[in-house]
Amino acid sequence: MPKIVITDYEFPNLKPELDVLDGHDIELVTGPFASREDLIAACEDADAIINQYVTIDQDFIARLSKCRVICRYGIGVNTIDVASATSAGIMVANVPDGSLDDVSDHAAAMILSLSRGLAKYDRALRSGEWNYQSAAPLHRLRGGLLGLVGFGNIPQRLASKMRAFGMEPITFDPYLTAERAAELGVRSVDLAELVRLSDVVSVHAPLTDSTRGLIGAAELASMKSTAFLVNTSRGGIVDEDALADALRTGSISGAGLDVFAQEPLPLNHEFGSLENTVLSPHCAWYSEESEVEIRTKTARNALETMTTGRPVYLVNTEVEPRRSARVGSGTV
Repeated sequence: MPKIVITDYEFPNLKPELDVLDGHDIELVTGPFASREDLIAACEDADAIINQYVTIDQDFIARLSKCRVICRYGIGVNTIDVASATSAGIMVANVPDGSLDDVSDHAAAMILSLSRGLAKYDRALRSGEWNYQSAAPLHRLRGGLLGLVGFGNIPQRLASKMRAFGMEPITFDPYLTAERAAELGVRSVDLAELVRLSDVVSVHAPLTDSTRGLIGAAELASMKSTAFLVNTSRGGIVDEDALADALRTGSISGAGLDVFAQEPLPLNHEFGSLENTVLSPHCAWYSEESEVEIRTKTARNALETMTTGRPVYLVNTEVEPRRSARVGSGTV
C-alpha cells in the first residue's frame, strides 16, 4: 500500500485532500509530529510527501528510501532542496496555477491602497483626524510606469489589471526573450533601469540563490522618492534592513508587503511601526476558491505519481525518477 505523508498544514481540516485520495488504497499519515526527527522517521518509507512550511533539506532527503515525489502546496518550492531531490531521483511538484488571479489582485490592491493613502486615511480617521492632507501628497497612477521584477503568469495578469488604471508595464526578467516580450506587449529593461524609472516596483520572482537580496540598498536608493515597492513573492528577495531605512528616511514613498524574511513577522518589527507601509500575513494567495484548488491539485500531484508515475505539475523536469520499489508496492 503506498504511503503519503503530509509534513504540516495550517488548514482546519483535510477535506479537499481526502476528496482526492478517498477510494484509493493509500496510507495517509498527517501527524502532528512531536519533533522533526519523528517527522523524518515517518517519511523514511513514504512513497510521496506533501509539504507546506517544513524545510526538506539535503539531510532530510538523504533518509527517504522510497520517496518518488515531494508535492508543495502552492507555486514556490523554496522549502525543498530541489537539487538534492533531483540527485536522489525524487520528483518535485507544485501548483503553478492555483492562485494567479488572487495574488495579482492582492498586488493591485496594495498598489491602489498605497497610491490613494487608504491605510493612512483609515488610521487618521480612527484617531479623530478629518483631513484630506492626512495622506498627502498623493499622485495619480495614470501615466505612471509599473516595474515588474519577473514576468511570469502573475505579473502578466497584474500588468493587464493595472493597464486599466492607465499604467504602462515594464519588466526585468532575464528569462524573457525579446520576441516573447513583444508578443506580450511589455518593454524589457535591465534591473537598474527598472528601479530608476518605475513609479511602482512590484516583485514577482522566485526565491533562489540568484534572487536573494536582489532588491538591495543600491536599488532602493535608485528609486524615485515618490515610488512604491510591492512584494507578494518571497521576503528574502528584498533586503529588509535596507527597505526599512528607505521607508524611514523617505527615500521611497511606501511599501506593500505580503511576504517577509522571517514569518510570522515579529510583533516588534520596524515595518509595523512605519506609517508608509501596508502589511499582510503572506495571504496574497488566499481565497476560499484558491485554497480548495491548491489543496486539491497538490493531492492530485501525489495521486498521479502513484498511478501514472508522474505528477501533473513537475518542477524538476530533468530528474531521472527512482525506479526501484515503485511499480507494484509503490502504485495504487
